[in-house]
This record gives sequence, structure tokens and C-alpha cells, in this order.
Amino acid sequence: MKNLFTLLTLLLALSIPAFLTAGGASAQREGQQGGGARDVGHGHVPSHGPPPAHNAAPRGSENRASENRAPENHAPESRPQDDHRSFRDRSSHPEAPHVHHNDQWVGHDSGRGDAHYHIDHPWEHGRFTGGFGRGHVYHLGGGNRERFWFGGFFFNVAPYDYGYVGDWNWDGDPIVIYEDPDHDGWYLAYNSRLGTYVHVEYLGPR
Repeated sequence: MKNLFTLLTLLLALSIPAFLTAGGASAQREGQQGGGARDVGHGHVPSHGPPPAHNAAPRGSENRASENRAPENHAPESRPQDDHRSFRDRSSHPEAPHVHHNDQWVGHDSGRGDAHYHIDHPWEHGRFTGGFGRGHVYHLGGGNRERFWFGGFFFNVAPYDYGYVGDWNWDGDPIVIYEDPDHDGWYLAYNSRLGTYVHVEYLGPR
């Protein structure tokens, strides 16, 4: 009886570290798959893109006359320090434009007058023809925010959105492209792992 009790105690002592290790590994995997709120990201792909914004006040136009003109065909670089808009509509949601699992697009509401997404020559490199929305999930094949690719198609992130791609994995994240109903020359690249999206410009095929 004493030997049995000793054996059970030993087995219990050995099982606790294994349980903790498994739990930690599970949490790590969840973080790699998206983490955060369960109703954002985690592989969800919206059935449609955002609707056109209505009655949106122009953003950034008051600064265009006094700012140096951005390089041709590019939006003004980075977000100004005085732009304190928050996209975290719930405490567990990302501080970036994102999509809920009910396909509500959060953050795409600035309208056609948003000077931050002005392009002198929209679609200068042609139109993206690889397919849009659900059923067309690509995986990033490399690059960075200035130039990335998948499936032989090249894009760059709008400079104004640079702050929203710091946690993107450029060597494998699943990406879905949607048409932008408001900003000519831009598409929306949605990261289904994180549930976030940014404006991107098509740079042409390989």
C-alpha cells in the first residue's frame, strides 16, 4: 500500500509540469494564429468588402496646401502625431482597422474626400485580376510594407497605413484582397489571421 501511494505521488508530480508545458504551447499556438478577441481574425474571411462611406467629412485636406507634396502616386507618408483616432471598439480588439466575424468593417468610413489616400494616377500599373474576397485566399510570399508579393502579384502598403502592419508575417500570412469602394487606385488587403486590413496599391505582375 505504501509503495502504491508513493507511485501515485510520483506520477502526479511528473504530470503537473507536462500539463503546464502543454498549456503554454497551446497559448503560444493561439497567439500565432491570431490571439486576442475570438470575433476578430482567427481565419475568418468576410463574405464582402466594406460599403461606400456616406456623409464622411474629408480628412487631411486642411493640411494639403501647407504640406510638401508626397512622391507621385503615393499617399502622404505615415500618420501625423496629432491623429489620435482609435479603432479599438472593444477592449480586446486590435488598435487597427479590422473586421468582425459578422463582417462589419471597422475603420473604413473616411469617404472619397480623404486626402491621405489620394493618388495622382490611379491604377497606373493596371488592375489586380487575381480574384477578390472569399474563395481567393493568398499567402504572403515575402517582402515588406514597401513591396510585398503573393501568387506573382506585387503590392505596396499605403504609407498612411504603415503603423498597422507591424505584426504581419510577410512570409506566410493569409491575405484576401477586396475592392475599395471609396479610394481610387487602392485595394484593401485583409489579413485573416489577425482580422486587420490596410490599403494597398497594385504594382503589377512579377
